[in-house]
Amino acid sequence: MMRNLRFTDWVFVAVAAAMVVVGALTLFRPSSGPAHSAHQRVAPADLVPAAHSDGLSEAESGYRFERVTTPSTRGPAVPVAFRILGPDGQPETLFLDNQTKQVHFFAVRDDMHVFQHVHPTLVGDTWHTTLALTDGGAYRMFAEFVPLDTKDPRHPVVLGVPFSVPGDTTLVPVPAPAAEAVTDTGFTVTRVDEPAQPTPMRPQTLRFAIRTPDGAPVRALDPHLGAYGHMTGFHTMLLSATHLHPVEPLGTPLVNGELSFQAVFADRGEYRLFLEFAHGGKTHTAAVTVAVT
Repeated sequence: MMRNLRFTDWVFVAVAAAMVVVGALTLFRPSSGPAHSAHQRVAPADLVPAAHSDGLSEAESGYRFERVTTPSTRGPAVPVAFRILGPDGQPETLFLDNQTKQVHFFAVRDDMHVFQHVHPTLVGDTWHTTLALTDGGAYRMFAEFVPLDTKDPRHPVVLGVPFSVPGDTTLVPVPAPAAEAVTDTGFTVTRVDEPAQPTPMRPQTLRFAIRTPDGAPVRALDPHLGAYGHMTGFHTMLLSATHLHPVEPLGTPLVNGELSFQAVFADRGEYRLFLEFAHGGKTHTAAVTVAVT
């Protein structure tokens, strides 16, 4: 019977045998084991994350923000508690490290005058933290994390929910786009990249030159969250969040006191960018407004 097989039959037999071999190799190939840090799975440095308007909803990618304790009063340490529910509806308590933290938590007022970045502590299945909210107004809070099974470790999931603090509020206009900002500790941060107005949906590297209070370029920075700096941006109208990725790895000398971040902005409009860096044992924060056109 084998001598009566046509040529096409022989081709079919050969392809089937090859598929069996490939399947067996795949089945018995040793696993590399689970990754515990987003940095272990980061794409090459020349790749940037896709643009997203993050934090516009309390639900994203199957995850949901569940309020437990929502800020409703003023104070220097207002308690916040929440759960992150996974696709199965159960609380999630383990994520990949994202700049050394499993969860980054932000709160911004709608005029961008108040900005908080803290790192909640897990108690049971609930995340707890406090916020310094010394003035009233309309706010939005964001929980940022990288799921263990993510296919895109450079893009965290960001869940956002609004809240308000009652009472008189001193609203402050969002500063116009400008290249320079001064921290409350006297450091000057100047944006030195071009073009000054980025284009939506296109990757761009933003560069910031940092000067000490006496005007000298910063020659070295302390490690901060596993890098030389951390930056998050918020659309001033939409109140969406944009995560920017640091370029210089720790141990790399700073050229002209500059820090670089990879960015992709999803929407046109103005963004308020908050740069955090450590120097002299203290964390400093500079805020810069960027127009995306």
